[in-house]
Amino acid sequence: MKVNKWSERLFGTPLPDGVVITSFLFPLLYLVAFLIIPTFVMLATAFEYNGRISGHWFSSIFRSAYYFNPLHPDGYLVKTLTYGGQEVYHFYGWDFGVVINSILVSIAVMILTTILGTVFAFIMARYDFPGKNIMRILLFIPLLVTPFVNVVVVKKMFLPDGIINWIFYEHLHLFPKPIWIDGLVGVIIAQTITYYPIVYLNAYASFINIDPSLEEQAENLGSRGFHLFRTVTFPLALPGIMSGAILVGIFSLEDLAAPIVFQGSPIAKKLMSYQIYSSFVSGFAVGNPQMAALALVMLVLAVIMFLAVRWYVGLRQYAMLSKGGRWNPRVAKPRWWQALLIAFVAVPLLLITVFPQIGVLLLAFSKSWYGTWPSGFTLDNMKAIITQPDIERVIINSLMYSTAAVFIIILLSLTSAYASNRFKKARLAPIIDSLATIPIAVPGIVIAMSYFFFFSTVPPFKGSTLDPTNLLEFFPGAALILAYSIRRLPFAARSISAGLQQVHVSLEEAAMNLGAGRWKALTSVIIPMIYLNLFGGAMLSFVYCMSETSVGITLGSINSTWYPITAKMKELIIGAVGSANLAAALGVFLMAVQITAIVIANVITKQRYSFIGLT
Repeated sequence: MKVNKWSERLFGTPLPDGVVITSFLFPLLYLVAFLIIPTFVMLATAFEYNGRISGHWFSSIFRSAYYFNPLHPDGYLVKTLTYGGQEVYHFYGWDFGVVINSILVSIAVMILTTILGTVFAFIMARYDFPGKNIMRILLFIPLLVTPFVNVVVVKKMFLPDGIINWIFYEHLHLFPKPIWIDGLVGVIIAQTITYYPIVYLNAYASFINIDPSLEEQAENLGSRGFHLFRTVTFPLALPGIMSGAILVGIFSLEDLAAPIVFQGSPIAKKLMSYQIYSSFVSGFAVGNPQMAALALVMLVLAVIMFLAVRWYVGLRQYAMLSKGGRWNPRVAKPRWWQALLIAFVAVPLLLITVFPQIGVLLLAFSKSWYGTWPSGFTLDNMKAIITQPDIERVIINSLMYSTAAVFIIILLSLTSAYASNRFKKARLAPIIDSLATIPIAVPGIVIAMSYFFFFSTVPPFKGSTLDPTNLLEFFPGAALILAYSIRRLPFAARSISAGLQQVHVSLEEAAMNLGAGRWKALTSVIIPMIYLNLFGGAMLSFVYCMSETSVGITLGSINSTWYPITAKMKELIIGAVGSANLAAALGVFLMAVQITAIVIANVITKQRYSFIGLT
């Protein structure tokens, strides 16, 4: 039988195979159609000016002091103001322009989350102390995603009459004056509290996977304490820490919840994510190529961050000779001063980061929240979820969109992982692998913007139900499903790829040698052996589709009949007739969905799945 050279080169098989070709072409064509082409349409829009190719819109950004003002910043970091008849320290932030503000906020959040996440991870991985299991549970709580509402609670916490001043100023007298955190500083604090668990999970996995013999050898050579940590432990854990930190940087860059909640402060609006979002709200996205240029600036920054960490980690050798062997992690009782630091520094910090989720619960079951604590217990907010038609509808919408997206994600993940892992010599294999991974570095607001331009300008879609400018017929659900399937693909793809790597190719070959076709071998041998990875990836993707914010409050907000949950939560938080209590009730529903998913995943898979999908 004659070998087909093009099949061998492109797909890694000497003879054309329908299953293999489909495994390559389905994810390739899907990602090209709904990720690459929309991005290029936005790119073309950004570089078009008066009918010709031009960098006008980019130059208009970098020449405008509103967007780029590195030399003469406005604002202040902290200043004494009068609030409610008393002097307070007002933390605000400098205004360097939209672009530099976004970069500085992202860097600040990366630094703070890396410190918090690494410290908590090291404590949990290396020390055994009373209450450690309780602390482990508390560290899980910030992972519960409650878009917008947790930021509302953070904002209330740091008001002059908030709980932070109630504890540290009124009772402990640690502050000379009450503090009031607002503006860009408020955005940084809110994002830090929200995203530090990403670094924690990665750092914790890295610390417990370090071969203890390496540290023991360093100790035998005289290394102790911080020197041991700095020269051996930390460098070995660096890949995981850096991976978490760079994802935090990307998430910070695209975050909309914190800028929207803090938008009462003008400087909080001067972030790239908010500027792009406001173009949707004002209805000028299609007619404003400058926003397309700004979205591309954000995309370039995110991709540079993503590639930089891969390049940096690739420069150094982190492999351990005994990796894969059995060992007991180095766990010790903390010394007296270490125990004091854990009890009086780490635990209070942890409680502060946990309070936003607790505050969401309190807000959902209270009538109002003025001052330090919520008041008036009620079940009306939770009842509204099943009694108010508009609230019930958004829940059904999100369940429908997320379920449909998960089916697509599983198909994309399975085919792309199978193609890139089983046929590594194929020329398309690295392309498929990269395309399945890169969406993690693409901000959601960029995908929303690219879809807006794509579906409103490309002839097959212009004027259809996918066209956002066709307000009477636009169905946002279709666009949301496509966006969800792209955005959450890397989480499931990584899980399934890990499962395939553990199934040796000889098992599949043995089935085929016994007469099974490739499709039969895939469905009867491979899939049953990786079903736990499939299930874990599906659950993870479903949860994150339900809580998707950037796309949900932009494209999803165009037609109120088809709102997803996050669009309704945003409306309830900032709308003229909104209710933070009802938004909190929806937040509690999302937390219940996440907890249910975790429990089901743990029961079925008999193992712990990282809920952020990174470890």
